[in-house]
Amino acid sequence: MKSDVLLRIDNLVKHFDVRLGAFGQTRARVHALDDVSFDILEGETLSLVGESGCGKSTAGFTILRLFEPTSGSVIYSGANIAALDDEAMRKLRKDLQIVFQDPYATLNPRMTVGDAIAEPIMLHAGKSKAEARARVTDILSDVGLPERFANRYPHELSGGQRQRVAIARALACRPKFIVCDEAISALDVSVQAQIINLLRDLQDKYGLTYLFIAHDLAVVRHISDRVAVMYLGRLAELADKTALFSKPRHPYTKALLSAVPEADPVVERRRKRQILTGEVPSPMNPPSGCRFHTRCPIARDQCKAAVPEWREIAFGHRVACHAVGVKGWET
Repeated sequence: MKSDVLLRIDNLVKHFDVRLGAFGQTRARVHALDDVSFDILEGETLSLVGESGCGKSTAGFTILRLFEPTSGSVIYSGANIAALDDEAMRKLRKDLQIVFQDPYATLNPRMTVGDAIAEPIMLHAGKSKAEARARVTDILSDVGLPERFANRYPHELSGGQRQRVAIARALACRPKFIVCDEAISALDVSVQAQIINLLRDLQDKYGLTYLFIAHDLAVVRHISDRVAVMYLGRLAELADKTALFSKPRHPYTKALLSAVPEADPVVERRRKRQILTGEVPSPMNPPSGCRFHTRCPIARDQCKAAVPEWREIAFGHRVACHAVGVKGWET
């Protein structure tokens, strides 16, 4: 893994305006992302984890400009992606790709596998149809599919095979950065392992950088270089995976990790669980101060009043919590 920054996300905000009520007379704002800042290093796998609805997928979509950011910046190759016009953004698409959770929903059922992979090559690389189809065989080989699959349609494939096609389509223009948005969560466990190994092999072969969005912490521990934890639209903690799994500092991170079962039944019986109480607040009306304070077992008045600073507590280890480092408060 290199130490050069490939993408720098600064103070990224994404709000959605919605209308409520039978006639849409009530306006509301969903705070999907608020003041999110982190770097993605060249050649690494940075995993983004958290409960459903915390903003993980929104972060990935906004970084790629599939959602227009409300404010903030995403710097790639010296350019702010958030401020580019449509033509400039179109030219960058070949470098920035995504693999979605449901490949069947993202593949055109009327296009063969070969045509689906050839399409972005013609669109972004300016190749003829014959030149694009000549590259399809190599790309299929990269993802572990034989050449004959080029003439098949999505409904003729299994879920794992469809996801391989989706990965092949993302690889078609030789991107530098790929967002994997819950890319294995819809697959059987045995197939998940195959896809994870495939992603790692492709990363080694092509020097890819991944933003891996997931909720399965066992998978995250296997594939990641660093891990970022998100809660209700804000980052709670970010660290090297070894540091995060061995010594989490944010109470929310501790609760997430305590829910991961241990393979050793003796260890599983003895270890202490940290069970969160209450429901996740609505992103339309997020709590003041630290957004986790309504469920935090160590919250104090300061947590309700002030937003915690996103600060570095050790090299490469950032956390947003008033309690961290305060004697007698942090547990």
